[in-house]
This record gives sequence, structure tokens and C-alpha cells, in this order.
Amino acid sequence: QVQLVESGGGLVQPGGSLRLSCAASGSIFSPKIMGWYRQAPGKEREMVAIIASDGSTNYADSVKGRFTFSRDNTKNTMFLQMNSLKPEDTAVYYCNVRRAATPFLNYWGQGTQVTVSS
Repeated sequence: QVQLVESGGGLVQPGGSLRLSCAASGSIFSPKIMGWYRQAPGKEREMVAIIASDGSTNYADSVKGRFTFSRDNTKNTMFLQMNSLKPEDTAVYYCNVRRAATPFLNYWGQGTQVTVSS
């Protein structure tokens, strides 16, 4: 069983920064696809950033230049550095991982709340 646990969310003023972490446990075979998603109240979950199985990174247009997706494989942890935060970034943020061989099978964390408000 694969388990993902997000942390690092909180309340921040517009223009501020937060660093989210996602700690993984259990076994997942490479190659794999990793991602960060978010869901605001009343809206569908949307992709924020993805690291594909070939290592390439793709960001949603709304966060390009502000967010950075990284990972530490030795600690089985993914990170999302969020800078220049805007009120519209307010959402519950989820990490996600998929095996490249079974990309239809998603593993999700429980989510961490990010609130951007003055």
C-alpha cells in the first residue's frame, strides 16, 4: 500500500511564500509520475505541477514562474515551493503519484489547506 502525507500548509498574506511537503511510504516502482493538485471550494480538483516519468516538469499556466516542484528521493519526499502567493491560490493541496505502467491508478495524500488572505 502506498501512503502519501502532505504538510506545510497554513495562512499566508498575498505575496508570501509556503513550502509544502509530501512524505511517501510504501513501495512504488519506477518509472513513476508525481504531481501536485489543488481544489478550491466549489471547484474541481486541478493540476498544479507534474513531474513525468522521464523527469520533465510541467506547471499549470496560473503558477508558472511562482511555484517550483522538487523531490528528495533519498527521503521519499516531494516538495512544492510556492512564492508570490495570490488569494486565488487558496485551496486544499494534494500530492499524487502514479506508476507509469498503470497511470490510471492514482494514489492521493489527505490534503493540506493553503489560505492566502490579508
